[in-house]
Amino acid sequence: MTTVVTDNCQRCRFTDCVAVCPVACFHGDDEMLYIDPETCVDCGACISKCPVEAIYEDPIPPDKQRWIEINAARAPNLPPVESKQAPYPGAEERKKSLGF
Repeated sequence: MTTVVTDNCQRCRFTDCVAVCPVACFHGDDEMLYIDPETCVDCGACISKCPVEAIYEDPIPPDKQRWIEINAARAPNLPPVESKQAPYPGAEERKKSLGF
């Protein structure tokens, strides 16, 4: 299976998902989080914790497929995020604009 973070995380970077991850597979930059597919055990614990519904597991919707490659390419080159952190500045406004 595959679990990925997608575009709804951009400019949000809520880290509720990180707090429940049993294997520390999340990595992040200043804008969003990514899942390292080599570390992720596809437990799905993170999916319901994302307040902007940015995380998907198989089957990944067709319009989100490109995020499989993006997560795989970016995650290994970024620092791990292993605990809850402050979201991106303006995250609440972005969340509202996404309809959540």
